[in-house]
Amino acid sequence: MTRILITGAAGMVGRALVRALPPGEVLATDLAPGALSDTTRFRRMDVTGTDPEAVIAEERPEVVVHLASIVTPPPGMSRETAEAVDVTGTRNVLQACLRHGVRRLVVTSSGAAYGYHPDNPVPLTEEAPCRGNPEFAYADHKRRVEEMLAEARRDAPGLEQVVLRVGTVLGQGTDNQITALFHRKRLLAVRGSDSPFVFIWTEDLARIVQRAATDGPAGIYNVAGDGWMTVDDLARALGKPVLRLPAWALKAALAVARPLGLSRYGPEQVRFLQYRPVLSNERLKRVFGYTPALTSAEVFALWQKEAGL
Repeated sequence: MTRILITGAAGMVGRALVRALPPGEVLATDLAPGALSDTTRFRRMDVTGTDPEAVIAEERPEVVVHLASIVTPPPGMSRETAEAVDVTGTRNVLQACLRHGVRRLVVTSSGAAYGYHPDNPVPLTEEAPCRGNPEFAYADHKRRVEEMLAEARRDAPGLEQVVLRVGTVLGQGTDNQITALFHRKRLLAVRGSDSPFVFIWTEDLARIVQRAATDGPAGIYNVAGDGWMTVDDLARALGKPVLRLPAWALKAALAVARPLGLSRYGPEQVRFLQYRPVLSNERLKRVFGYTPALTSAEVFALWQKEAGL
């Protein structure tokens, strides 16, 4: 019997997790095996449809690690398609777990679930509400997923849950809309905002998910390295200047640039630069029992070196 089933296993974190777990205990699932090792047991699973029900019913895993998510939508992907993976997919996996006796469900949520709000405390603890933002698909989807999981904890306490609210993940080869900001000639910031980032190393995240899937305690945990980096910290590390614009000017510029195809970002992205959630990892260290090997600054330095910046 497969002990641990992983969704989204072909992704960056999934591959690292598969490497960290005993091969005989793992079933990797995704739309395609991608760069997974040929020795890894793999089944195709589209979380948006009936596959989770069929595969989980047949395989009867003890633990399901749900990594499948759309963090950076590829060009042309609609919000509805991303929602189908993030929200409907999680619902399908959760319901299959409840129906087929899965003991533990591990879900990688996000710090984005807290939302980008001016009154977010710094740092945020797990007691803060998950408010998301309707204008940000990813933050909105993660908020809805968190509500779904909270309902399941109330109605089906027999299914253990480990919910990981993850900060910005960086590792070898990370290339997404966030790292694109660091490749710019000047770092963009909103006047009056520190635009802070918390980072977690890919390998640290894989080890945390491994512990969550095996002998770690159930619960909700923020996942980030110690400390955070402001836009000025990032600029000093990169040796680049900072372009600071008033929020109104940046919104106006993006409102013009996106329709013209000059930017993939719209005016709603200004909040992303202004009010990024700063995650406290104290509960991760004290209750979950894991201290990240790298601080936020060390994670960024490692990524910067590998990216050649």
